[in-house]
Amino acid sequence: MSVLLAILWKDLVTEWRSRDRITAMLLFSLLVVMVFHFSLPGGATRETQASAPGLLWIAYVFAALLGLNRSFSLELENDALAGIALSPVDRGWIFLGKTAANWAVLGVAQAITGCVFALVFDLDLAAVAFRLALVVGLGSLGLCSIGTLFAAVAVRTRFREVMLPLLLLPLLIPVLLGAVRATAGLLENGTLAGGPVQLLLVTDAIYLIVSFLVFDYVLDE
Repeated sequence: MSVLLAILWKDLVTEWRSRDRITAMLLFSLLVVMVFHFSLPGGATRETQASAPGLLWIAYVFAALLGLNRSFSLELENDALAGIALSPVDRGWIFLGKTAANWAVLGVAQAITGCVFALVFDLDLAAVAFRLALVVGLGSLGLCSIGTLFAAVAVRTRFREVMLPLLLLPLLIPVLLGAVRATAGLLENGTLAGGPVQLLLVTDAIYLIVSFLVFDYVLDE
């Protein structure tokens, strides 16, 4: 647990001092929202509002990909990643610390992006804010858990900016299915369906457990 907290604290303090990753994620996700707004005909019509859950999660995934690609960038300097691999601790806790940091940074970007998205598409999210935050948190947990694992795999490859989306996007299908359906239910009638939430919980648990166990071998490679 101390390793998890140390990695989490290190990443959050580093991000607070530089703010380069959160700034890039925010700018990118907001640009995606603006592109959707100007490319869809008629502005905030009923048809575009019906597509809002999918569009929102596209913006979230793009922001996450950008952030995950840079999550191990500091560890590449001075071969710090090798130092982490040689540390005498269970490497699964290192994974959990990196995942928690990625989840926290992504959550900040998602909160701001969600507010701008609601303004642009004329959505009233105040009544479902807490339930929507739960759905976004569960979806982001699955995204960050498997994303952190593949970010560690791709960081040592030559084309890591391309490799990470190729590895990650196919495995995000169950996460996006549950997240988009749950978000759609909240935006349409204010109800949180149990099926999509169960899908998110099961997917998150599987991805966390598998990534925790496999991360040891990823650092060895």
